[in-house]
Amino acid sequence: MRPGHALVLFSGGQDSTTCLAWALEHFAHVETIGFDYGQRHHIELQARQTVLASLRAQFPQWNARLGDDHMLDLAVLGHISDTALTSDAEIQMTAAGLPNTFVPGRNLLFFQLAAAVGYRRGLHTLVGGMCETDFSGYPDCRDDTLKALQVAVSLGMGQRFTFETPLMWLDKSETWELARTLGGQALVDLIVNDSHTCYHGVRDTLHAWGYGCGTCPACALRKAGFERWSGAATRP
Repeated sequence: MRPGHALVLFSGGQDSTTCLAWALEHFAHVETIGFDYGQRHHIELQARQTVLASLRAQFPQWNARLGDDHMLDLAVLGHISDTALTSDAEIQMTAAGLPNTFVPGRNLLFFQLAAAVGYRRGLHTLVGGMCETDFSGYPDCRDDTLKALQVAVSLGMGQRFTFETPLMWLDKSETWELARTLGGQALVDLIVNDSHTCYHGVRDTLHAWGYGCGTCPACALRKAGFERWSGAATRP
């Protein structure tokens, strides 16, 4: 068990659900925080409540450690963003070499506000599902970005905060395996059935890897990772 208490940036997707399970295994007290920023896959905010309820019901050892959930209204982020995640624009690459699903400043803002909540509640470890292995090139998901932000936040708050990113160097196949290691097949099934990743918010089709359109970048990563993981698991 690690010292201190943790606050998990929890969207209700595969990565943040896995990170929440990781935090519940490592910390005696864990709280969650979510952000409503006008995302087109707004259904993830419903999924996060379903995931939290399922975790409490299926993992009593984690239920005792799982504390309050916090939701912040960040509509202003959607108002100042012109992206495919905050509008119905077609998902495509931009002239800057980034997909237009990149919401500038999103993770920077998330961590700063999470730190403000953590400051008030004595939660000095912030846990996020960012990674550099299977990602779309988002600069605010990079390890260097988050290390620099950790220093800035700690200085600006006058208290030391630690940013934990358990998935930073894992690909999606390894993320599925981490979930299995943490919570067995029950956690894998929970992620498949209850979490939400699809950028289009599609939840009318259940695939082996979960609900989604199957074609957006988020679905493509999740599907490919699941197929690599499940294929490896069945080989002798």
